[in-house]
Amino acid sequence: MSRQLLESQLSAPLPQAPELVLVTDLDGTLLGGATEERRSFYRWLAQQRERVLHVFCTGRDLASIARVLQEDEPIGLAAPHLVISDVGCTVACGCSLAPVPLAVDPIEARWQGVEARLLPLLKGQPGLTEQPLHSERRLAYYVDPEHFDHGLIPQLEAHGVDCLMSDNRYLDLLPAGVNKGSTLMALLEWLEVDRSTVVTAGDTLNDLAMFETGLKGVMVANAEAGLLEHLPRLPSVYLASSEGCSGIAEGLRHFGFDHLWD
Repeated sequence: MSRQLLESQLSAPLPQAPELVLVTDLDGTLLGGATEERRSFYRWLAQQRERVLHVFCTGRDLASIARVLQEDEPIGLAAPHLVISDVGCTVACGCSLAPVPLAVDPIEARWQGVEARLLPLLKGQPGLTEQPLHSERRLAYYVDPEHFDHGLIPQLEAHGVDCLMSDNRYLDLLPAGVNKGSTLMALLEWLEVDRSTVVTAGDTLNDLAMFETGLKGVMVANAEAGLLEHLPRLPSVYLASSEGCSGIAEGLRHFGFDHLWD
């Protein structure tokens, strides 16, 4: 019933029995690597659309994702089946990019009243510049690490948020308990898929929550140093020797999905 409800809120059908559920970050991961390597991987994804259920899992907002799809259409990047955006705070149909109420409404409930409590604390803080995003369930800032007061983070988290720093330059304030991993796990429950078919891929600290789920994961070679530090405690995560799309493909072969290239 949960899968039927999810599909009723989408504008395009999902693969009925996917052999692989591929969950990819965008910047540095699916959008990473040489153009020809990306073109080849995007072509493979398009050919396997009925066998591979593809999910974007990104810090970008929906408007930014729409721009990426338009800009990269010439080299073959197609819309995914589903989107997790805003570092886990939004779930949308991959085709229409329309938010999915089943997934978004519980996150929205956690965010109620939080932003009003946070903004007075954030106003005028040195080392913070607001990112130009269109998101209703998180706050996002660029960080100048030399001037930012890290003592502010526990003050913010006391008001019902989790503070996530990634790539030493991005700060996301998310509803407590909401991240890429938590939202992905909820989505998989609705999809009713075999967890052994799921592979995640990423390159920055905002992908750590995906890797901490225990699902198969691919950390691409260009992963940030802060994420690489966690690798020893992530036994289900494979560190690729290649960057971006080539790293994803390498990881899929490592996990035994070679048959999808036949």
